[in-house]
Amino acid sequence: MKRILTTALMAAAMLVANADTTLPLRGHVYSPSDPHIQYVGRISFLNPERPQFNYPGTQVNVAFEGTSLRMLCKPKSGYWMAQIDEAEPFKVAFTGRRDSVVTLCTALPQGRHTARLMYIIEGWDLKPEFHGFVTDGRLVEPPTLPSKKIEFIGNSITCGYGNEAMLPTDRYSYETQNHYLSYAQIAARQLDAVAYIVARSGIGVYRNYNGPRTGTPDNRIDMQYEYTLYAEKSAFRREGGAMNERWDFSRFQPDIVCINLGTNDLSTNNYDTRLLKQGYQKLLRMVRQHNPKAKIVFLTGTMLQKKELGICRQLLDEVADEARQAGDAAVYRFDMTPQGSLGYGADWHPSYEQHKKMADELSAYLRTLL
Repeated sequence: MKRILTTALMAAAMLVANADTTLPLRGHVYSPSDPHIQYVGRISFLNPERPQFNYPGTQVNVAFEGTSLRMLCKPKSGYWMAQIDEAEPFKVAFTGRRDSVVTLCTALPQGRHTARLMYIIEGWDLKPEFHGFVTDGRLVEPPTLPSKKIEFIGNSITCGYGNEAMLPTDRYSYETQNHYLSYAQIAARQLDAVAYIVARSGIGVYRNYNGPRTGTPDNRIDMQYEYTLYAEKSAFRREGGAMNERWDFSRFQPDIVCINLGTNDLSTNNYDTRLLKQGYQKLLRMVRQHNPKAKIVFLTGTMLQKKELGICRQLLDEVADEARQAGDAAVYRFDMTPQGSLGYGADWHPSYEQHKKMADELSAYLRTLL
């Protein structure tokens, strides 16, 4: 990440991270439907003035001519990483019951500036919404997105679960999850690519964490992949609205799809390798159906060890080999180094240092495909 070039601009940015609920909204208010606002990720626009999302990695980007910018969200929407121009990114929070406005920058030099916002937690229970921007200037054409496109399908590792925690005995919290610092987003930045994320902690290919041997019946990744938003149970689909919205795959056709799943299927000694392989094959067919031109890469995560790691690698090798033999030449395999030497995040998940190592390994491999 490039650091800001002048101390004057750094001081002017004032990187404020606390919600700003009492100040009046002085300036021009721009609604979420303004064409100058740029979106990245699976976002529901059924209500264009209150777009909804809940996957980490969702982005809202904007360029403006002025000296200040505020962001509006539904209270208790959670945490974002913000980057103003090329300054160091910083975290902002919508965590209080009345937190609806956050000052992103103020007293900037007059001129054109950019603001990039990334949602960095799993928001399925918070039901976050973006409500717009306020600036003393005006919005202009947003920054151009990278031409390379990658989709990441995964579990807690891809989400960045606990990667800002200090000890492996720490439990999960929103405060220590930072998807911006996950291997997926670090690798995307290294490759100058835009990333879409379909990931949820605890989810599996056929069996979620500590699920029954026969499989999790109503909440696997294949039951989520075709929807815009993540819903905890299929029963939520009956709510209608955004929770029932099918994803329009024409909105994002990736060059590469990285699938990092299997850790939860093999997490406890109650799994069926035959059903897991069938789950991988089913997921591959689904991903290929919706992304006919993409290169699909099956990854092994870093949390599996010994026996289970061997099982995961063998099954993925078989699935990839059989797919190629059946005529799909664009299915690949890559193994990242298991964790252990670089510390741990919460609940023994990868640390930030481990995520950086994963990103270095993965981006070097993906360059050969791109």
